Amino acid sequence: MNTVTLTSKAKPELFLEADNITPDIFAGKTNEQIAALTLYEGSAKHPLGEYYDVSGSAGPTAAETRIVIKGDATRLKYVGMKMTGGEISIEGNADMYVGAWMKGGKIQVKGSVDAFAGTGMTGGEISIDGDAGNYLGAAYRGDWRGMRGGVIRVKGNAGSDLGYFMNGGTIVVGGNADVHVGTHAEGNGKIIIKGNAKSKVGGQMVGGEIYIFGDLEVPMPTFEYRKDVELEVDGTKAKFALFEGDTAERHPKRKGETVFGKIYMKY
Repeated sequence: MNTVTLTSKAKPELFLEADNITPDIFAGKTNEQIAALTLYEGSAKHPLGEYYDVSGSAGPTAAETRIVIKGDATRLKYVGMKMTGGEISIEGNADMYVGAWMKGGKIQVKGSVDAFAGTGMTGGEISIDGDAGNYLGAAYRGDWRGMRGGVIRVKGNAGSDLGYFMNGGTIVVGGNADVHVGTHAEGNGKIIIKGNAKSKVGGQMVGGEIYIFGDLEVPMPTFEYRKDVELEVDGTKAKFALFEGDTAERHPKRKGETVFGKIYMKY
């Protein structure tokens, strides 16, 4: 796999919209062509090379291209947007929309990310060594299509509205999650929280699964206890209490049986 390295050389005054930083767009281009790609700072167009030195070489296809971003990326939005293959490594923190509408490939963030990482994601992997902001793996505002495939792993904590309108895929949070986990979730998505959750978990949920290894501060009153189950979840075998809901919502039927969202609480 060929590697293109972007090394920060100038900090923008505003935030940069960097949807051109993907293996799909870099593939087959020379370093000069990559440096000439457009980034938006506010409404102004600027070449990528104004902010980053470009070194290495891109592969002939997205699957054969790896991008490494060195230096400050806290004002860099949309990295990896709609990518279908290849790899991106961000060697620090990143701003909003990392891996938004991603279809394939891998993104590794060695720091933390801001809101809407993995929004509308349908495939691929995102790995975040630090914390994730609000709306991780969620739908774009005004849309009902949240994450539908792929895997997101966060070693730290996650903000609010995790998995909002989630329809598929898996999100694993190694730490704690803020309020509104899995709101409006349906389909067969899976959210695993290794730490604690606050409140409003599974609100208006009509499908999918949520696993909580720690404490749930305020359970939803519209989830009902069903039974205890022994499961292996993300490599951990444990006993869980299964709750089904949100019983205040209308639920679909499958083979004559009502389909509920499920919350599993580890003993």
